[in-house]
Amino acid sequence: MKLLTGKVAIVTGAARGIGEGIALKFAAEGADIAFTYVSDSSREKAIVLQDKILAMGVKCKAYQTNAGDFAACEIFVNDVIKEFLKIDICVNNAGISKDNLLLRMTPEQWDDVMQTNLKSVFNMTKQVIRPMMKAKAGSIINMSSIIGEMGNAGQSSYAASKAGVIGFSKSIAKEIGSRNIRCNAIAPGFVETDMTSYLKDGDGADKYKATIPLGKFGTTEDIANAALFLASDMGSYVTGQVISVCGGLNI
Repeated sequence: MKLLTGKVAIVTGAARGIGEGIALKFAAEGADIAFTYVSDSSREKAIVLQDKILAMGVKCKAYQTNAGDFAACEIFVNDVIKEFLKIDICVNNAGISKDNLLLRMTPEQWDDVMQTNLKSVFNMTKQVIRPMMKAKAGSIINMSSIIGEMGNAGQSSYAASKAGVIGFSKSIAKEIGSRNIRCNAIAPGFVETDMTSYLKDGDGADKYKATIPLGKFGTTEDIANAALFLASDMGSYVTGQVISVCGGLNI
């Protein structure tokens, strides 16, 4: 039997990158998938992903919604329960970066990053724990970042939001553990996605790879494998933890 057969998983921000990789991995392991995308420009990619997952023999539906909006999250989760009847796994993956030195950063840039990266985790977690508590089971996986653990010049907003995800995850794990619901975070390092495409070529890529003990960037599958462990029964005794998938960058 596949590791997630019979499970229903939500993945936010899954039209591309890490979210897409997690949705595909979970579907390959038998999970039905409800995933979100936020912009009209991502609709075509979302439909392609939806069709790809449906062709794998599981149920899938793409929802255009904003995880940073509390009311929208409430509607979305209610719709998922109506369509899929339950929620076993929630991966809070939606995220953006608006890097800038603090002296140049605008309040709007700061607020945008916090709303998408941190408030979305609050919004979604608050909604999914209700059906999970009723079922007395569930796994919540929040996407942090190695930058949230280490900090990085020019990324104070991103680092703060991702550090907040870690503190939130540890606190929620203590609140809901007695209901057999687990909450963990994943902290990716440099992963080959659209967000890090500027690092792929030339001296920039070589400079960053030189700081990584394994000497290479990660892939979306590397992150998806960690998420699968936390979502499945393999991780049934793991909660409140941060799994760094970073090639040793944080050693």
